[in-house]
Amino acid sequence: MIGCSVVTGDLGLIFVLVERWHGETSSFHLPVGELTITLDDVSSLLHLSITGALHSFEPLVMEEAVILLMELLEVSGQEARAETAQARRAYVRLLWVWDIYLSRCEARWWIIAARAYLLHLVGCTLFTNKSATHVHVVHLEAFRDLGESGRYAWGVAVLVHMYDQLNEASQSSRRQITGYITLL
Repeated sequence: MIGCSVVTGDLGLIFVLVERWHGETSSFHLPVGELTITLDDVSSLLHLSITGALHSFEPLVMEEAVILLMELLEVSGQEARAETAQARRAYVRLLWVWDIYLSRCEARWWIIAARAYLLHLVGCTLFTNKSATHVHVVHLEAFRDLGESGRYAWGVAVLVHMYDQLNEASQSSRRQITGYITLL
């Protein structure tokens, strides 16, 4: 994912694309015709699987997020509560997740380190949000069994997330877009 990332220096181009996005058809209406981002594009550009199991990323309440953090990252309940309380929802700071990754590597707890790394990775790339500093804990559930996580259709989830973000950003009152901008 990091290798596929593109630094998008031309924000004007991104804003023009967002202005031309039509949520009803999930496409850009350009002078040359209609254009959309397809699953094939996601697969070709990002090398993410578009076939496989679909993971349901159901929203979590804070207490569920705390339990998930305790169970899968092996942090204390107090530490998990403090981290989610800071965001006032089921999110954690990317920096905090990175610190967990580093400490688990030091302790040689490789499975937990891998979960923390993957949560950090999807928070920085595939499922970015407007804060650019937090990741939703719900994504951690996909890394419960690391052997299974590769079987998910990650490309589908990324495309749905990008469509949702384009729909939101195309509203006249919005000034930001998130998601994996490399797709644009």
